[in-house]
Amino acid sequence: AIMSWGNIRVFSGTANVDLAERVVKRLGLPLEKCAINKFANQETSVEVKASVRGEDVFIIGCGSGEVNDNLMELLIMISACKYASAKRVTAIIPIYPYARQDKKDKSRAPISAKLVANMLTVAGADHIITIDLHASQIQGFFDLPVDNLYAEPAIVKYIKENIDDFDKAIIVSPDAGGAKRVTSLADRLNLDFALIHKERKKANEVASMVLVGTVEGKVAILIDDIADTCGTICMAADKLVEAGATKVHAILTHGLFSGNALEKLNSSRIDTIVVTNTCPHDRIKAACPKVRTIDISSILSEAIRRTHNDESVSYLFTHVPL
Repeated sequence: AIMSWGNIRVFSGTANVDLAERVVKRLGLPLEKCAINKFANQETSVEVKASVRGEDVFIIGCGSGEVNDNLMELLIMISACKYASAKRVTAIIPIYPYARQDKKDKSRAPISAKLVANMLTVAGADHIITIDLHASQIQGFFDLPVDNLYAEPAIVKYIKENIDDFDKAIIVSPDAGGAKRVTSLADRLNLDFALIHKERKKANEVASMVLVGTVEGKVAILIDDIADTCGTICMAADKLVEAGATKVHAILTHGLFSGNALEKLNSSRIDTIVVTNTCPHDRIKAACPKVRTIDISSILSEAIRRTHNDESVSYLFTHVPL
């Protein structure tokens, strides 16, 4: 007999309800009710309003905005569903919190990404679905299945449909760490690539940059996984324009836009900034007309459907579901 996972039940944290609603709409399911509030002392209160006994539960969290609150909310939701006898709980974390603290880069530095993995495991998650992990080795911080989905197919589609003369473009990585991501994309589009070597004096501050590759007379497409303070991509854009690029587009999976990122982008030489909706962007689009969004809800809804039906998810590594 085939083991049944029960019915799909999708819940959402408070941070990215828009994405969750798009996901369930594509699945033709309701977003299940869950009352999430704060007590007077700011502790998180979660009350799951739908029965999840024997069901296949998917919880859509978010690792941006008030990161610690959102992580705690997700952990409590996972735990609440486990205690309510859910058959399986899958945490969908479009952007993994603390992903950049993934190694000891200085003495006595914590490896917080591993701590987050332990917390999710202890809370009772059976399976993790995330998008464009900052370092794919984070999958190995877990002893349970992690599906690291890629925004790359959606980015390829966006470039082909929205960037004029993309066949004369060049794909650029703003740092050496993203070289692998950029070469993979350049191969798929059959384009050249360049990369920028940066030296950091301290975190979130870039000191100097060196461009490796030729961009003269070409449309430069900057690719990175996280846009946080945006200092790197703004400096990279200056470097590319100085080196003779005709236009600069930046395509970034996770648009966190912290601090004065939007002011930097508005005054930068970047023509368009394209981000996916792993983080909510309505407020940002109002403040920065250069921002465009790629909707990745179809990737997540298809991942939920395939996971629930015990089908392979690897199709999503190369294709965008219709």
